[in-house]
Amino acid sequence: MQRLTPAALAQAYRDPVSWIVLAVDLFPIVAIFQFGWGAAALVMLYWLENLVIGLVTLLRIFAAAAGNGASAIVGAIVFGGFFAFHYGMFCFVHGIFLMAFAEMSDATTGVFEISLLGLIRYAMWTGDGMALFIGAILALQLFLFVRDFIVRAEYRETDLISEMGKPYGRIIVLHVALFAGFGLLVFLGEPLLGVLALILLRAAWGALQSVRRRQEITAPHGPKVDEASPI
Repeated sequence: MQRLTPAALAQAYRDPVSWIVLAVDLFPIVAIFQFGWGAAALVMLYWLENLVIGLVTLLRIFAAAAGNGASAIVGAIVFGGFFAFHYGMFCFVHGIFLMAFAEMSDATTGVFEISLLGLIRYAMWTGDGMALFIGAILALQLFLFVRDFIVRAEYRETDLISEMGKPYGRIIVLHVALFAGFGLLVFLGEPLLGVLALILLRAAWGALQSVRRRQEITAPHGPKVDEASPI
């Protein structure tokens, strides 16, 4: 793992896209002060982001198979279907835990159903303007997919299995951080400080990803960072 040194940061932030990524990471601060978001909306935004990551991963799987013949496309359909089921279940279980935390923290007492679509509806309901923020994340994901995976032809240097595995490390790290941040929120008893701490923690992870992304561009034969991650 690359270290977050001042020199590495300076190199990463010569790329204007790194600043866009940082802006999207810090965008939820607007939701706190403009829309009155609490911890519930914030953690559910990050859960919805994981679904966006899954969608982009499917695009990467099919893009990696395109141009390699019918057998590769059939493989993409098989692997993509397995990924959609497995990753969907993975996100579903995490979503149940996050929904429980959201109810505990903000006492939202929302009406929800225990299904993936039910969790999506619940997440969209937890904060005003949720569609705006998830839309910004989606737009950034698609931009990174086109710029890095398609235009820079990273699809030529990957395979279906490695693409399938990339989102899992990110989602585990992010959720551990969210659970730790939520625990700190409860411990401090200061909701505003707690949610701001979650955002800053998330932004720090995004800065690390930007450093790794820039180092991959300058050293293209190194191991690939999860470009499906918006951070």
